[in-house]
Amino acid sequence: MRAHVALSKLTFWLLCLGIMLGCQQSKDYSQENKQAQAEEQPSENGYKVIGIKDGDTVELLKDGKSLTVRLQGVDCPEKKQDFGTRARQFTSDLVFGKIVKLEVGNVDRYGRTVGTILLPDGRTLNQELVRNGFAWHYTAYSKDQELARLEAEARAEKRGLWAGPSPQAPWEYRQSRRGKSATSGNTENEEEGSVTKKTTAPKASAIAKGGKVYICQSKGSKIFHTDPTCSRLEQCKSTVANITLAQAQKEKRTPCKTCAD
Repeated sequence: MRAHVALSKLTFWLLCLGIMLGCQQSKDYSQENKQAQAEEQPSENGYKVIGIKDGDTVELLKDGKSLTVRLQGVDCPEKKQDFGTRARQFTSDLVFGKIVKLEVGNVDRYGRTVGTILLPDGRTLNQELVRNGFAWHYTAYSKDQELARLEAEARAEKRGLWAGPSPQAPWEYRQSRRGKSATSGNTENEEEGSVTKKTTAPKASAIAKGGKVYICQSKGSKIFHTDPTCSRLEQCKSTVANITLAQAQKEKRTPCKTCAD
């Protein structure tokens, strides 16, 4: 009888222990599931990476709206250059499908947001591309000393594209492409892949007051352009805006001697 009672008590406590362990496992699973769901959803300051256009340009999503971001201070090889495809793959491996943070710098002439992308572990995509030899420090638009240091380090260690004998900077590649396009009557934007038929820009006198012109929003700029591909406008390091001729004249801007005179 006593043995039976002892066995019953043992069975009871084993059942209790089993229930407790089951509850704990269920709780742990629930927490892990919630954490996984949270990682897949953008936080208040987070964006989900839904597309990789090339090494230095990605597409983000937040609140159902997409945003194209050009990485600030870096320039990856173009798609047809050596390491162009590998730079794109490197970016994809680091951020595609992940939740990242974005530090906005400005908006470029193509309407893209220019900024820095922060990875979940605190690193930045911009720096990692340069550190691993998949991008140049874009010195024409950035004086970032850390990017300069990382490029020098990558060069010295012959990482990525620096393993080659004489890698061509992407801005030099684009310049050579523009030269070739000009002889065929086409113009090519600063970023590869956007080629348009060359047309003669209208003169300022031929534009109606409500007609559109282009301006560089830097502090020292006092002119307006009729051609969005004007060589002087392409040198703008600030935002390019599209306004009416009347607005430009109200701001006492004068026609560009290259495209609007």
